[in-house]
Amino acid sequence: MQRLVISEVQFLDASRVHLTAEQRHYLLSVLRMRPGDRLIVLNGLGQAWVGTLADESEIALQEPYALQTECPMPIKLVAALPKNGFDEVVRCVTELGVTHIYPVISERTVLKPSDNKLQRWRKIATEAAEQSERLVVPTIETPQPFLKLLHQLPPDHTYLCGAREKSLHLLDALPDNIPPEITLLIGPEGGWAEAEIQQAIAQNIPVVSLGKSILRAVTASITAIALVNGYYRAQF
Repeated sequence: MQRLVISEVQFLDASRVHLTAEQRHYLLSVLRMRPGDRLIVLNGLGQAWVGTLADESEIALQEPYALQTECPMPIKLVAALPKNGFDEVVRCVTELGVTHIYPVISERTVLKPSDNKLQRWRKIATEAAEQSERLVVPTIETPQPFLKLLHQLPPDHTYLCGAREKSLHLLDALPDNIPPEITLLIGPEGGWAEAEIQQAIAQNIPVVSLGKSILRAVTASITAIALVNGYYRAQF
């Protein structure tokens, strides 16, 4: 069945959802759905229902829908914005189970994002969550300076992914038991500046490796989330 993510403000009551103009166009004109057709409705916060298109502007919620698509704990990605390709990062890490995305401006960041970029990323995350049957749409925060955010991060289960061959591999650094959350820090093209690495170390955040290959910034974000996703899904 087709999946559709809706916001809390679209609930008319506990069993009815009002469609936005964009959603009506997508369901009626693009997918050619008609009143009586069924679909899965997700609120992006962990709940889902089987719904029926009641008319051209409303969905009637029939019953809760159980999905087991989420990782066993929140995964947060702090990613220095690459010059190109952050749309791909958002799409892929959403499919892989990330719950929070923090775009940051590092010393070597070139891209200066606009408000339109942020709205685009949030739309991409919603579409990727629908496509991959996720119950949760990742929260994408407003871009901010890396060092400002760094001071707000707890050191426990937070890992700065660098290109140091002598660093412990991420998979060897992850705890065996399910932690409360995992936070991964990924640098831009050229990697983190030495001052940024030292700031993280000073806050007891370990530097880990994603392997011997030098990865593109876009590839590194996707790889790191995929490693965590696979590690915990395989064990639990």
